[in-house]
Amino acid sequence: MEGADQTVSGVPGRYAGALFELARDGDELDAVASDLDDLTKLMDESDDLHRLVHSPVFAREDQQRAIEAVLNKAGAGELVQRFVGLVTQNRRLFAIVDMIKGYRALVARHRGEVSAEVVSAEAMSDAQTKTLADVLKKQLGRDAKITGKIDPLLLGGLIVRVGSRMIDTSIRTKLNNLRIAMKEVG
Repeated sequence: MEGADQTVSGVPGRYAGALFELARDGDELDAVASDLDDLTKLMDESDDLHRLVHSPVFAREDQQRAIEAVLNKAGAGELVQRFVGLVTQNRRLFAIVDMIKGYRALVARHRGEVSAEVVSAEAMSDAQTKTLADVLKKQLGRDAKITGKIDPLLLGGLIVRVGSRMIDTSIRTKLNNLRIAMKEVG
């Protein structure tokens, strides 16, 4: 498995690149990454926030007030607040998830790391995360920055995405493959 260039292109890539440069120049790479991780977690946990971010129905001013309140309550730094405010002002809030992924990829590349997204049925323990990071380091030759998501529908196993490569060992996929094979036989 090779580490692919994980730079995001298009509008999300341009925004992510601008944020990365500002954070690097201000020596705030970790603080911005932490704030963006908090925002991602909030969006994953709140259907209302997810709807606010992705729905074109909300007026720009309503989105700005709401997202500003969320960021203030979360204690986000000034740079992230200004960035998300600009994204909202420019009506690009729907692309914030891709912008955050792009920022993470740029930070990882800056540090010589590879970003790996891991989806599991349950939260992974610290020991499991470390073991997976060690395996990925052996395979890729670079440290892996792991971001985890939980999808109970997987039933078990993992889906690991590194760049454009994906390894799916989930029980759900194995059951789907078995179902397809059984249909072909019968």
